[in-house]
Amino acid sequence: MAVGTRRDAADIMTRVGRHWGWLLAFGIITLAIGVAALVWPGRTLIVVAVLFGAQLIVTGIFRFVAAFGADEGSGGQRVLMALLGVLSLIVGLYAVRHLLVTLLALALLLGIFWVASGAVELFTALSHRGTPGRGWTALMGILSVFAGVIVLAYPGISLVVLAVVLSVWLLVFGIMEIGLAFRIRGLAHRA
Repeated sequence: MAVGTRRDAADIMTRVGRHWGWLLAFGIITLAIGVAALVWPGRTLIVVAVLFGAQLIVTGIFRFVAAFGADEGSGGQRVLMALLGVLSLIVGLYAVRHLLVTLLALALLLGIFWVASGAVELFTALSHRGTPGRGWTALMGILSVFAGVIVLAYPGISLVVLAVVLSVWLLVFGIMEIGLAFRIRGLAHRA
């Protein structure tokens, strides 16, 4: 039975190894995006704002079409879906038209989320004494609240810092993906 399992694993590695180039390409693209984001953090933020607005526009169109194209649901549900679609479309168009307002709103929402999330984590750590890793949960809650307050106090600077952190993360992730692609290629050759 061990021989059959070993052969199955070798077959899987051989099949995966044939497509190592896709993983390599993904790693290179991720690395390139990380470099671009690090070189141009301001433009990265503008791209994020445009993508956010475009996503809202597409969502609005799909919701509007789905409201009239769906057979199920009452008339009231269809009207609500259509209204949500129109609202999403309007907010998306506004977001694309006013990029700095969009970035400020995203920063404020992120700050509010971090404060709320950190408060919940801190409350959970303090109220459940038997929870494993309680100290780490409390520390993460405190850090999240602190980061949220900083983002709320200085949203513009915080966004640039977030863009730089994102670009460094993309660089590291891209390098790891490239290394993994070559490792899979080597394992596939051995299998």
